[in-house]
Formats: sequence, structure tokens, C-alpha cells
Amino acid sequence: MARKVRVVRVRYFAWPFQSLVGSCRKSIPNRDQRPDPKGPLRNRPSVRGADPSNLGLVTAIRLRPIEAADHEFVLDLNARNVELLAPMDAVRLAELRGWTAHAQVIERDGDRAGFVLTFGPRTAYDSENYRWFSQKFGDGFLYLDRIVLGDRFRRGGIGGAVYEELEREATPYGRMVLEVNVEPPNDPSLRFHRARGYVDLVELGDEYKRVVLMEKRLP
Repeated sequence: MARKVRVVRVRYFAWPFQSLVGSCRKSIPNRDQRPDPKGPLRNRPSVRGADPSNLGLVTAIRLRPIEAADHEFVLDLNARNVELLAPMDAVRLAELRGWTAHAQVIERDGDRAGFVLTFGPRTAYDSENYRWFSQKFGDGFLYLDRIVLGDRFRRGGIGGAVYEELEREATPYGRMVLEVNVEPPNDPSLRFHRARGYVDLVELGDEYKRVVLMEKRLP
């Protein structure tokens, strides 16, 4: 069976993507029930505020399934950002991939730039935040567990392009949900998500580690 691949071409522009990585945190009972994506990933980000010298540069962004050869890359990138994520070793990665809707590598012009994991309703995922969304929304959500980009791939429009695709695929569920750290604070990520229309639902955690759970309702 051919691998599911999404390709988009976007112009570089200045984007407040610093520290978007984080457990911002589809499997469904039957994978055949996943929403059928229609058409390629598409995104035409605004260039307002961009460096004019960059406006002529065009890049191709591709989402493809994580393969065995990507495991070292994914685990290393997760480890380098673990203060904003949940820890993950090879065993845990294999376990999570069995539950995900999206377990994908993000590529820019053929280079691995990052990865993304999402989960849909009715999985065995043991995340406290995922369970909260399950109890709140039942079958009506797609949960973005984590999106991580390498340092040199940030602020280039990649994050916005990936979100456009994920939100499009989440539309049949009615909303995309996630969480963002508020202690320790991740202000750039909060600004990014609120600018995209995500709203706060509830804060979970304690004085040392706390997150805000957010949703974006989709038409």
C-alpha cells in the first residue's frame, strides 16, 4: 500500500514559532474510519511582517509516516526538547505509534525538520490530558499530542503549514485540542495558538508543572 504523503509549497516568512514544540499533547477504533483527506496539504501563509529579502524563497514541506529509520531522529529531537514534552524511549515510541492517527515526519525540501503525533477518540493512550478530552468531548476531537521542529527549521512557516493540514483533517471531529505549558511558561506557544483561534478550557497540574488545555472548534 502506498504511503500517505502530503506536500505543500510555502514562502518563507517571519513566524513566532520559537518554542512551539511541546506537549501542546487519531487513533480510532477502526483505522478505516479515519477522515478521508481530500487533496494535498495546502497553505498560503500571510507574508505580512516578513523580511522582503525572503519573499522570493519557496520551500516544499512534506508529511510522511514515521519509519524505522526515523526512530533515532525522533527520539533525539524529543530528548532535546523534553522539558516541554513527555519523555519517550524506543519502547514508548512503538507503543504510541500503535495508537496514533498521525505519526509523521515533517520534511522541508527533503530534510527531516521535525515530527508530529496526534490521537483520535477511543484509544488506550494513558495521557491524563488526553483522558480529560475524552471525557469532555467523547468522539468529537482530534488531539495534537506533540509537534516538534529542529532549531534551524523554526520561524520559516512550517508550523503554520502543518497546523493547516492537521486542522483540515480534524474538521470531521468538530475540533482540534491540545495543551500548552503555563508553568514553566511557554508564552510564544500560547500566542501562536491563540492567534490561530484556540481558546482556553482548563488548567491542570501543580505549582511546578501546569498546562492549559485548549480547543479550536472547526466548521
